[in-house]
Formats: sequence, structure tokens, C-alpha cells
Amino acid sequence: MDAGLTALLGAAVGSLATLGSAMLTGRVAARSQFAQWQRQHRRDAYANYLAALYDRDVALDAVRDALRADHPDLREIDANMERFHAQARNVHRSAEFVILEGPQSVVQALYRAVHAADGLAEVMRRMVRDAHAGDTSRKVADFELAAEREHLSYQAVKALRAAASDVLGDRRIRVP
Repeated sequence: MDAGLTALLGAAVGSLATLGSAMLTGRVAARSQFAQWQRQHRRDAYANYLAALYDRDVALDAVRDALRADHPDLREIDANMERFHAQARNVHRSAEFVILEGPQSVVQALYRAVHAADGLAEVMRRMVRDAHAGDTSRKVADFELAAEREHLSYQAVKALRAAASDVLGDRRIRVP
């Protein structure tokens, strides 16, 4: 009876150890899958935001190119501004997903990029208003200011990419 009881207790302890090991393995796998799922959602949010930024910047470049002419075509400028505004709405929509996915380091970098882009857009809107008014008195200065603000915007986006890279653990998305 002692040998039978010992065997029974040994089997029970072995079963509990196996069950505990299986539970621990299951928890580790679930955490790993959740982390991968979260990383993928973040990656998608960041990539969509950066793609929307690119499209918006292309639209803004078209506005700037149209404004360079000595006698700019106001219809072309207005059409380009409409495209820019549509792309800007896409950027704002994409930003919401970045904000939701976080973390705070990326959200703060996003806000800096938004602020820098707003500064550039403000100059461009003034340039469009001046073109409509036929006022060329600030044109050269505004193009210089737009170039400075574009550089600040680029730096802010570069910082956003670095913050996203740190969160995702992917150094390939950094821009030197």
C-alpha cells in the first residue's frame, strides 16, 4: 500500500507539474502573440501616418511650384490647395490612430511634427492670399520662410520616425 500510495502521489505531483508548465507556456505564448499584435498595429498606424504626410507634402509642393511663377495661375493654385486640404484631412485622420496606439514618446513626437507642419502651411496659405491679392511684396521672404519651415517640418518627422523606431525596435525606419 505504501508503494501504491507513493506511486499515486508521484503521478499527482507529475501531473500538477505538467499542468503548471503547460499553463506557464500558454501564458508566455499569449503574451508574445499580444505583443506581436500590438507591434503590428502600431507599425500600421505609424506607416499610414507617414504615407499620408508624404501625400500631403507632395500636394503642398504643387502649391509652392504654382506660386513660383511671375504671374501665377490662380485656378491652378486653388486646385492645388484643394488637394492639399484633402491630404491634410487624411493626415489628421491618420494621426488619430497614432495617438490611440501610442506610446507617449511617439505621440509627443507626432505633436511636434504637426506643429511644424502647421507653421509651414500657415506661410503657404498667406502666400496664396497674397497671390490672389496680387501682392508680391513678401514673396521672396515668404519663400525663404517656407524653406526654413519645411526644414523644421522634416526634422520633426525625422524625430517621429526615430521615436517609432525605438518603440518598434526596428532601426531600418530611421532616416539619417
